[in-house]
Amino acid sequence: MILPIIAYGDPVLRKVAEDIAQDYPNLEGLISNMWDTMYNANGVGLAAPQIGLPIRLFMVDTTPFSDDEELEEKEQKALKDFKRVFINAHIVEETGEEWAFNEGCLSIPDIREDVSRKDTLTISYLDADFKPCTETYDGLLARVIQHEYDHIEGVLFTDKLSTLKKRLLKSRLVNISKGKVKVDYRMRFPLEKKAR
Repeated sequence: MILPIIAYGDPVLRKVAEDIAQDYPNLEGLISNMWDTMYNANGVGLAAPQIGLPIRLFMVDTTPFSDDEELEEKEQKALKDFKRVFINAHIVEETGEEWAFNEGCLSIPDIREDVSRKDTLTISYLDADFKPCTETYDGLLARVIQHEYDHIEGVLFTDKLSTLKKRLLKSRLVNISKGKVKVDYRMRFPLEKKAR
């Protein structure tokens, strides 16, 4: 089932999400619905707060990035068929050089900006079967995970922009909250009060 994606301005996107237990109600169905929602919106990641749930759950499928010819072959291989569910994730460490990459977000349609993040991250989490994992990722894979992880910490990519850039984007962000933006997937806008 395709769920509406929560737009910028909704308080749920600013909450630090809570860990969940294995008996979380209909978790398997929720994960399935989140995959459907993400693919319907042509996303490569989706976090539970983006569908209105302040829980520590997000997913990533970087397969669409794997045929980017500008990437090295090693990175293309890492991105190909990488599809993972992260439950109760916590970043252990972020290291390496900071690098900028143009990011966007399903909750903030029509805005893309360069965001600097560390190159490498180690993260501990539970997979979809609640098996504990601790893994290290780098490059674009790390960046996608960092972006989704930020959602469960109540952080948006626009928070990482300069004060000037935030000021320049302010009216566009307010318009997104009001639903004054063209999207081709279902959204719920906090200042409009109805999903499309």
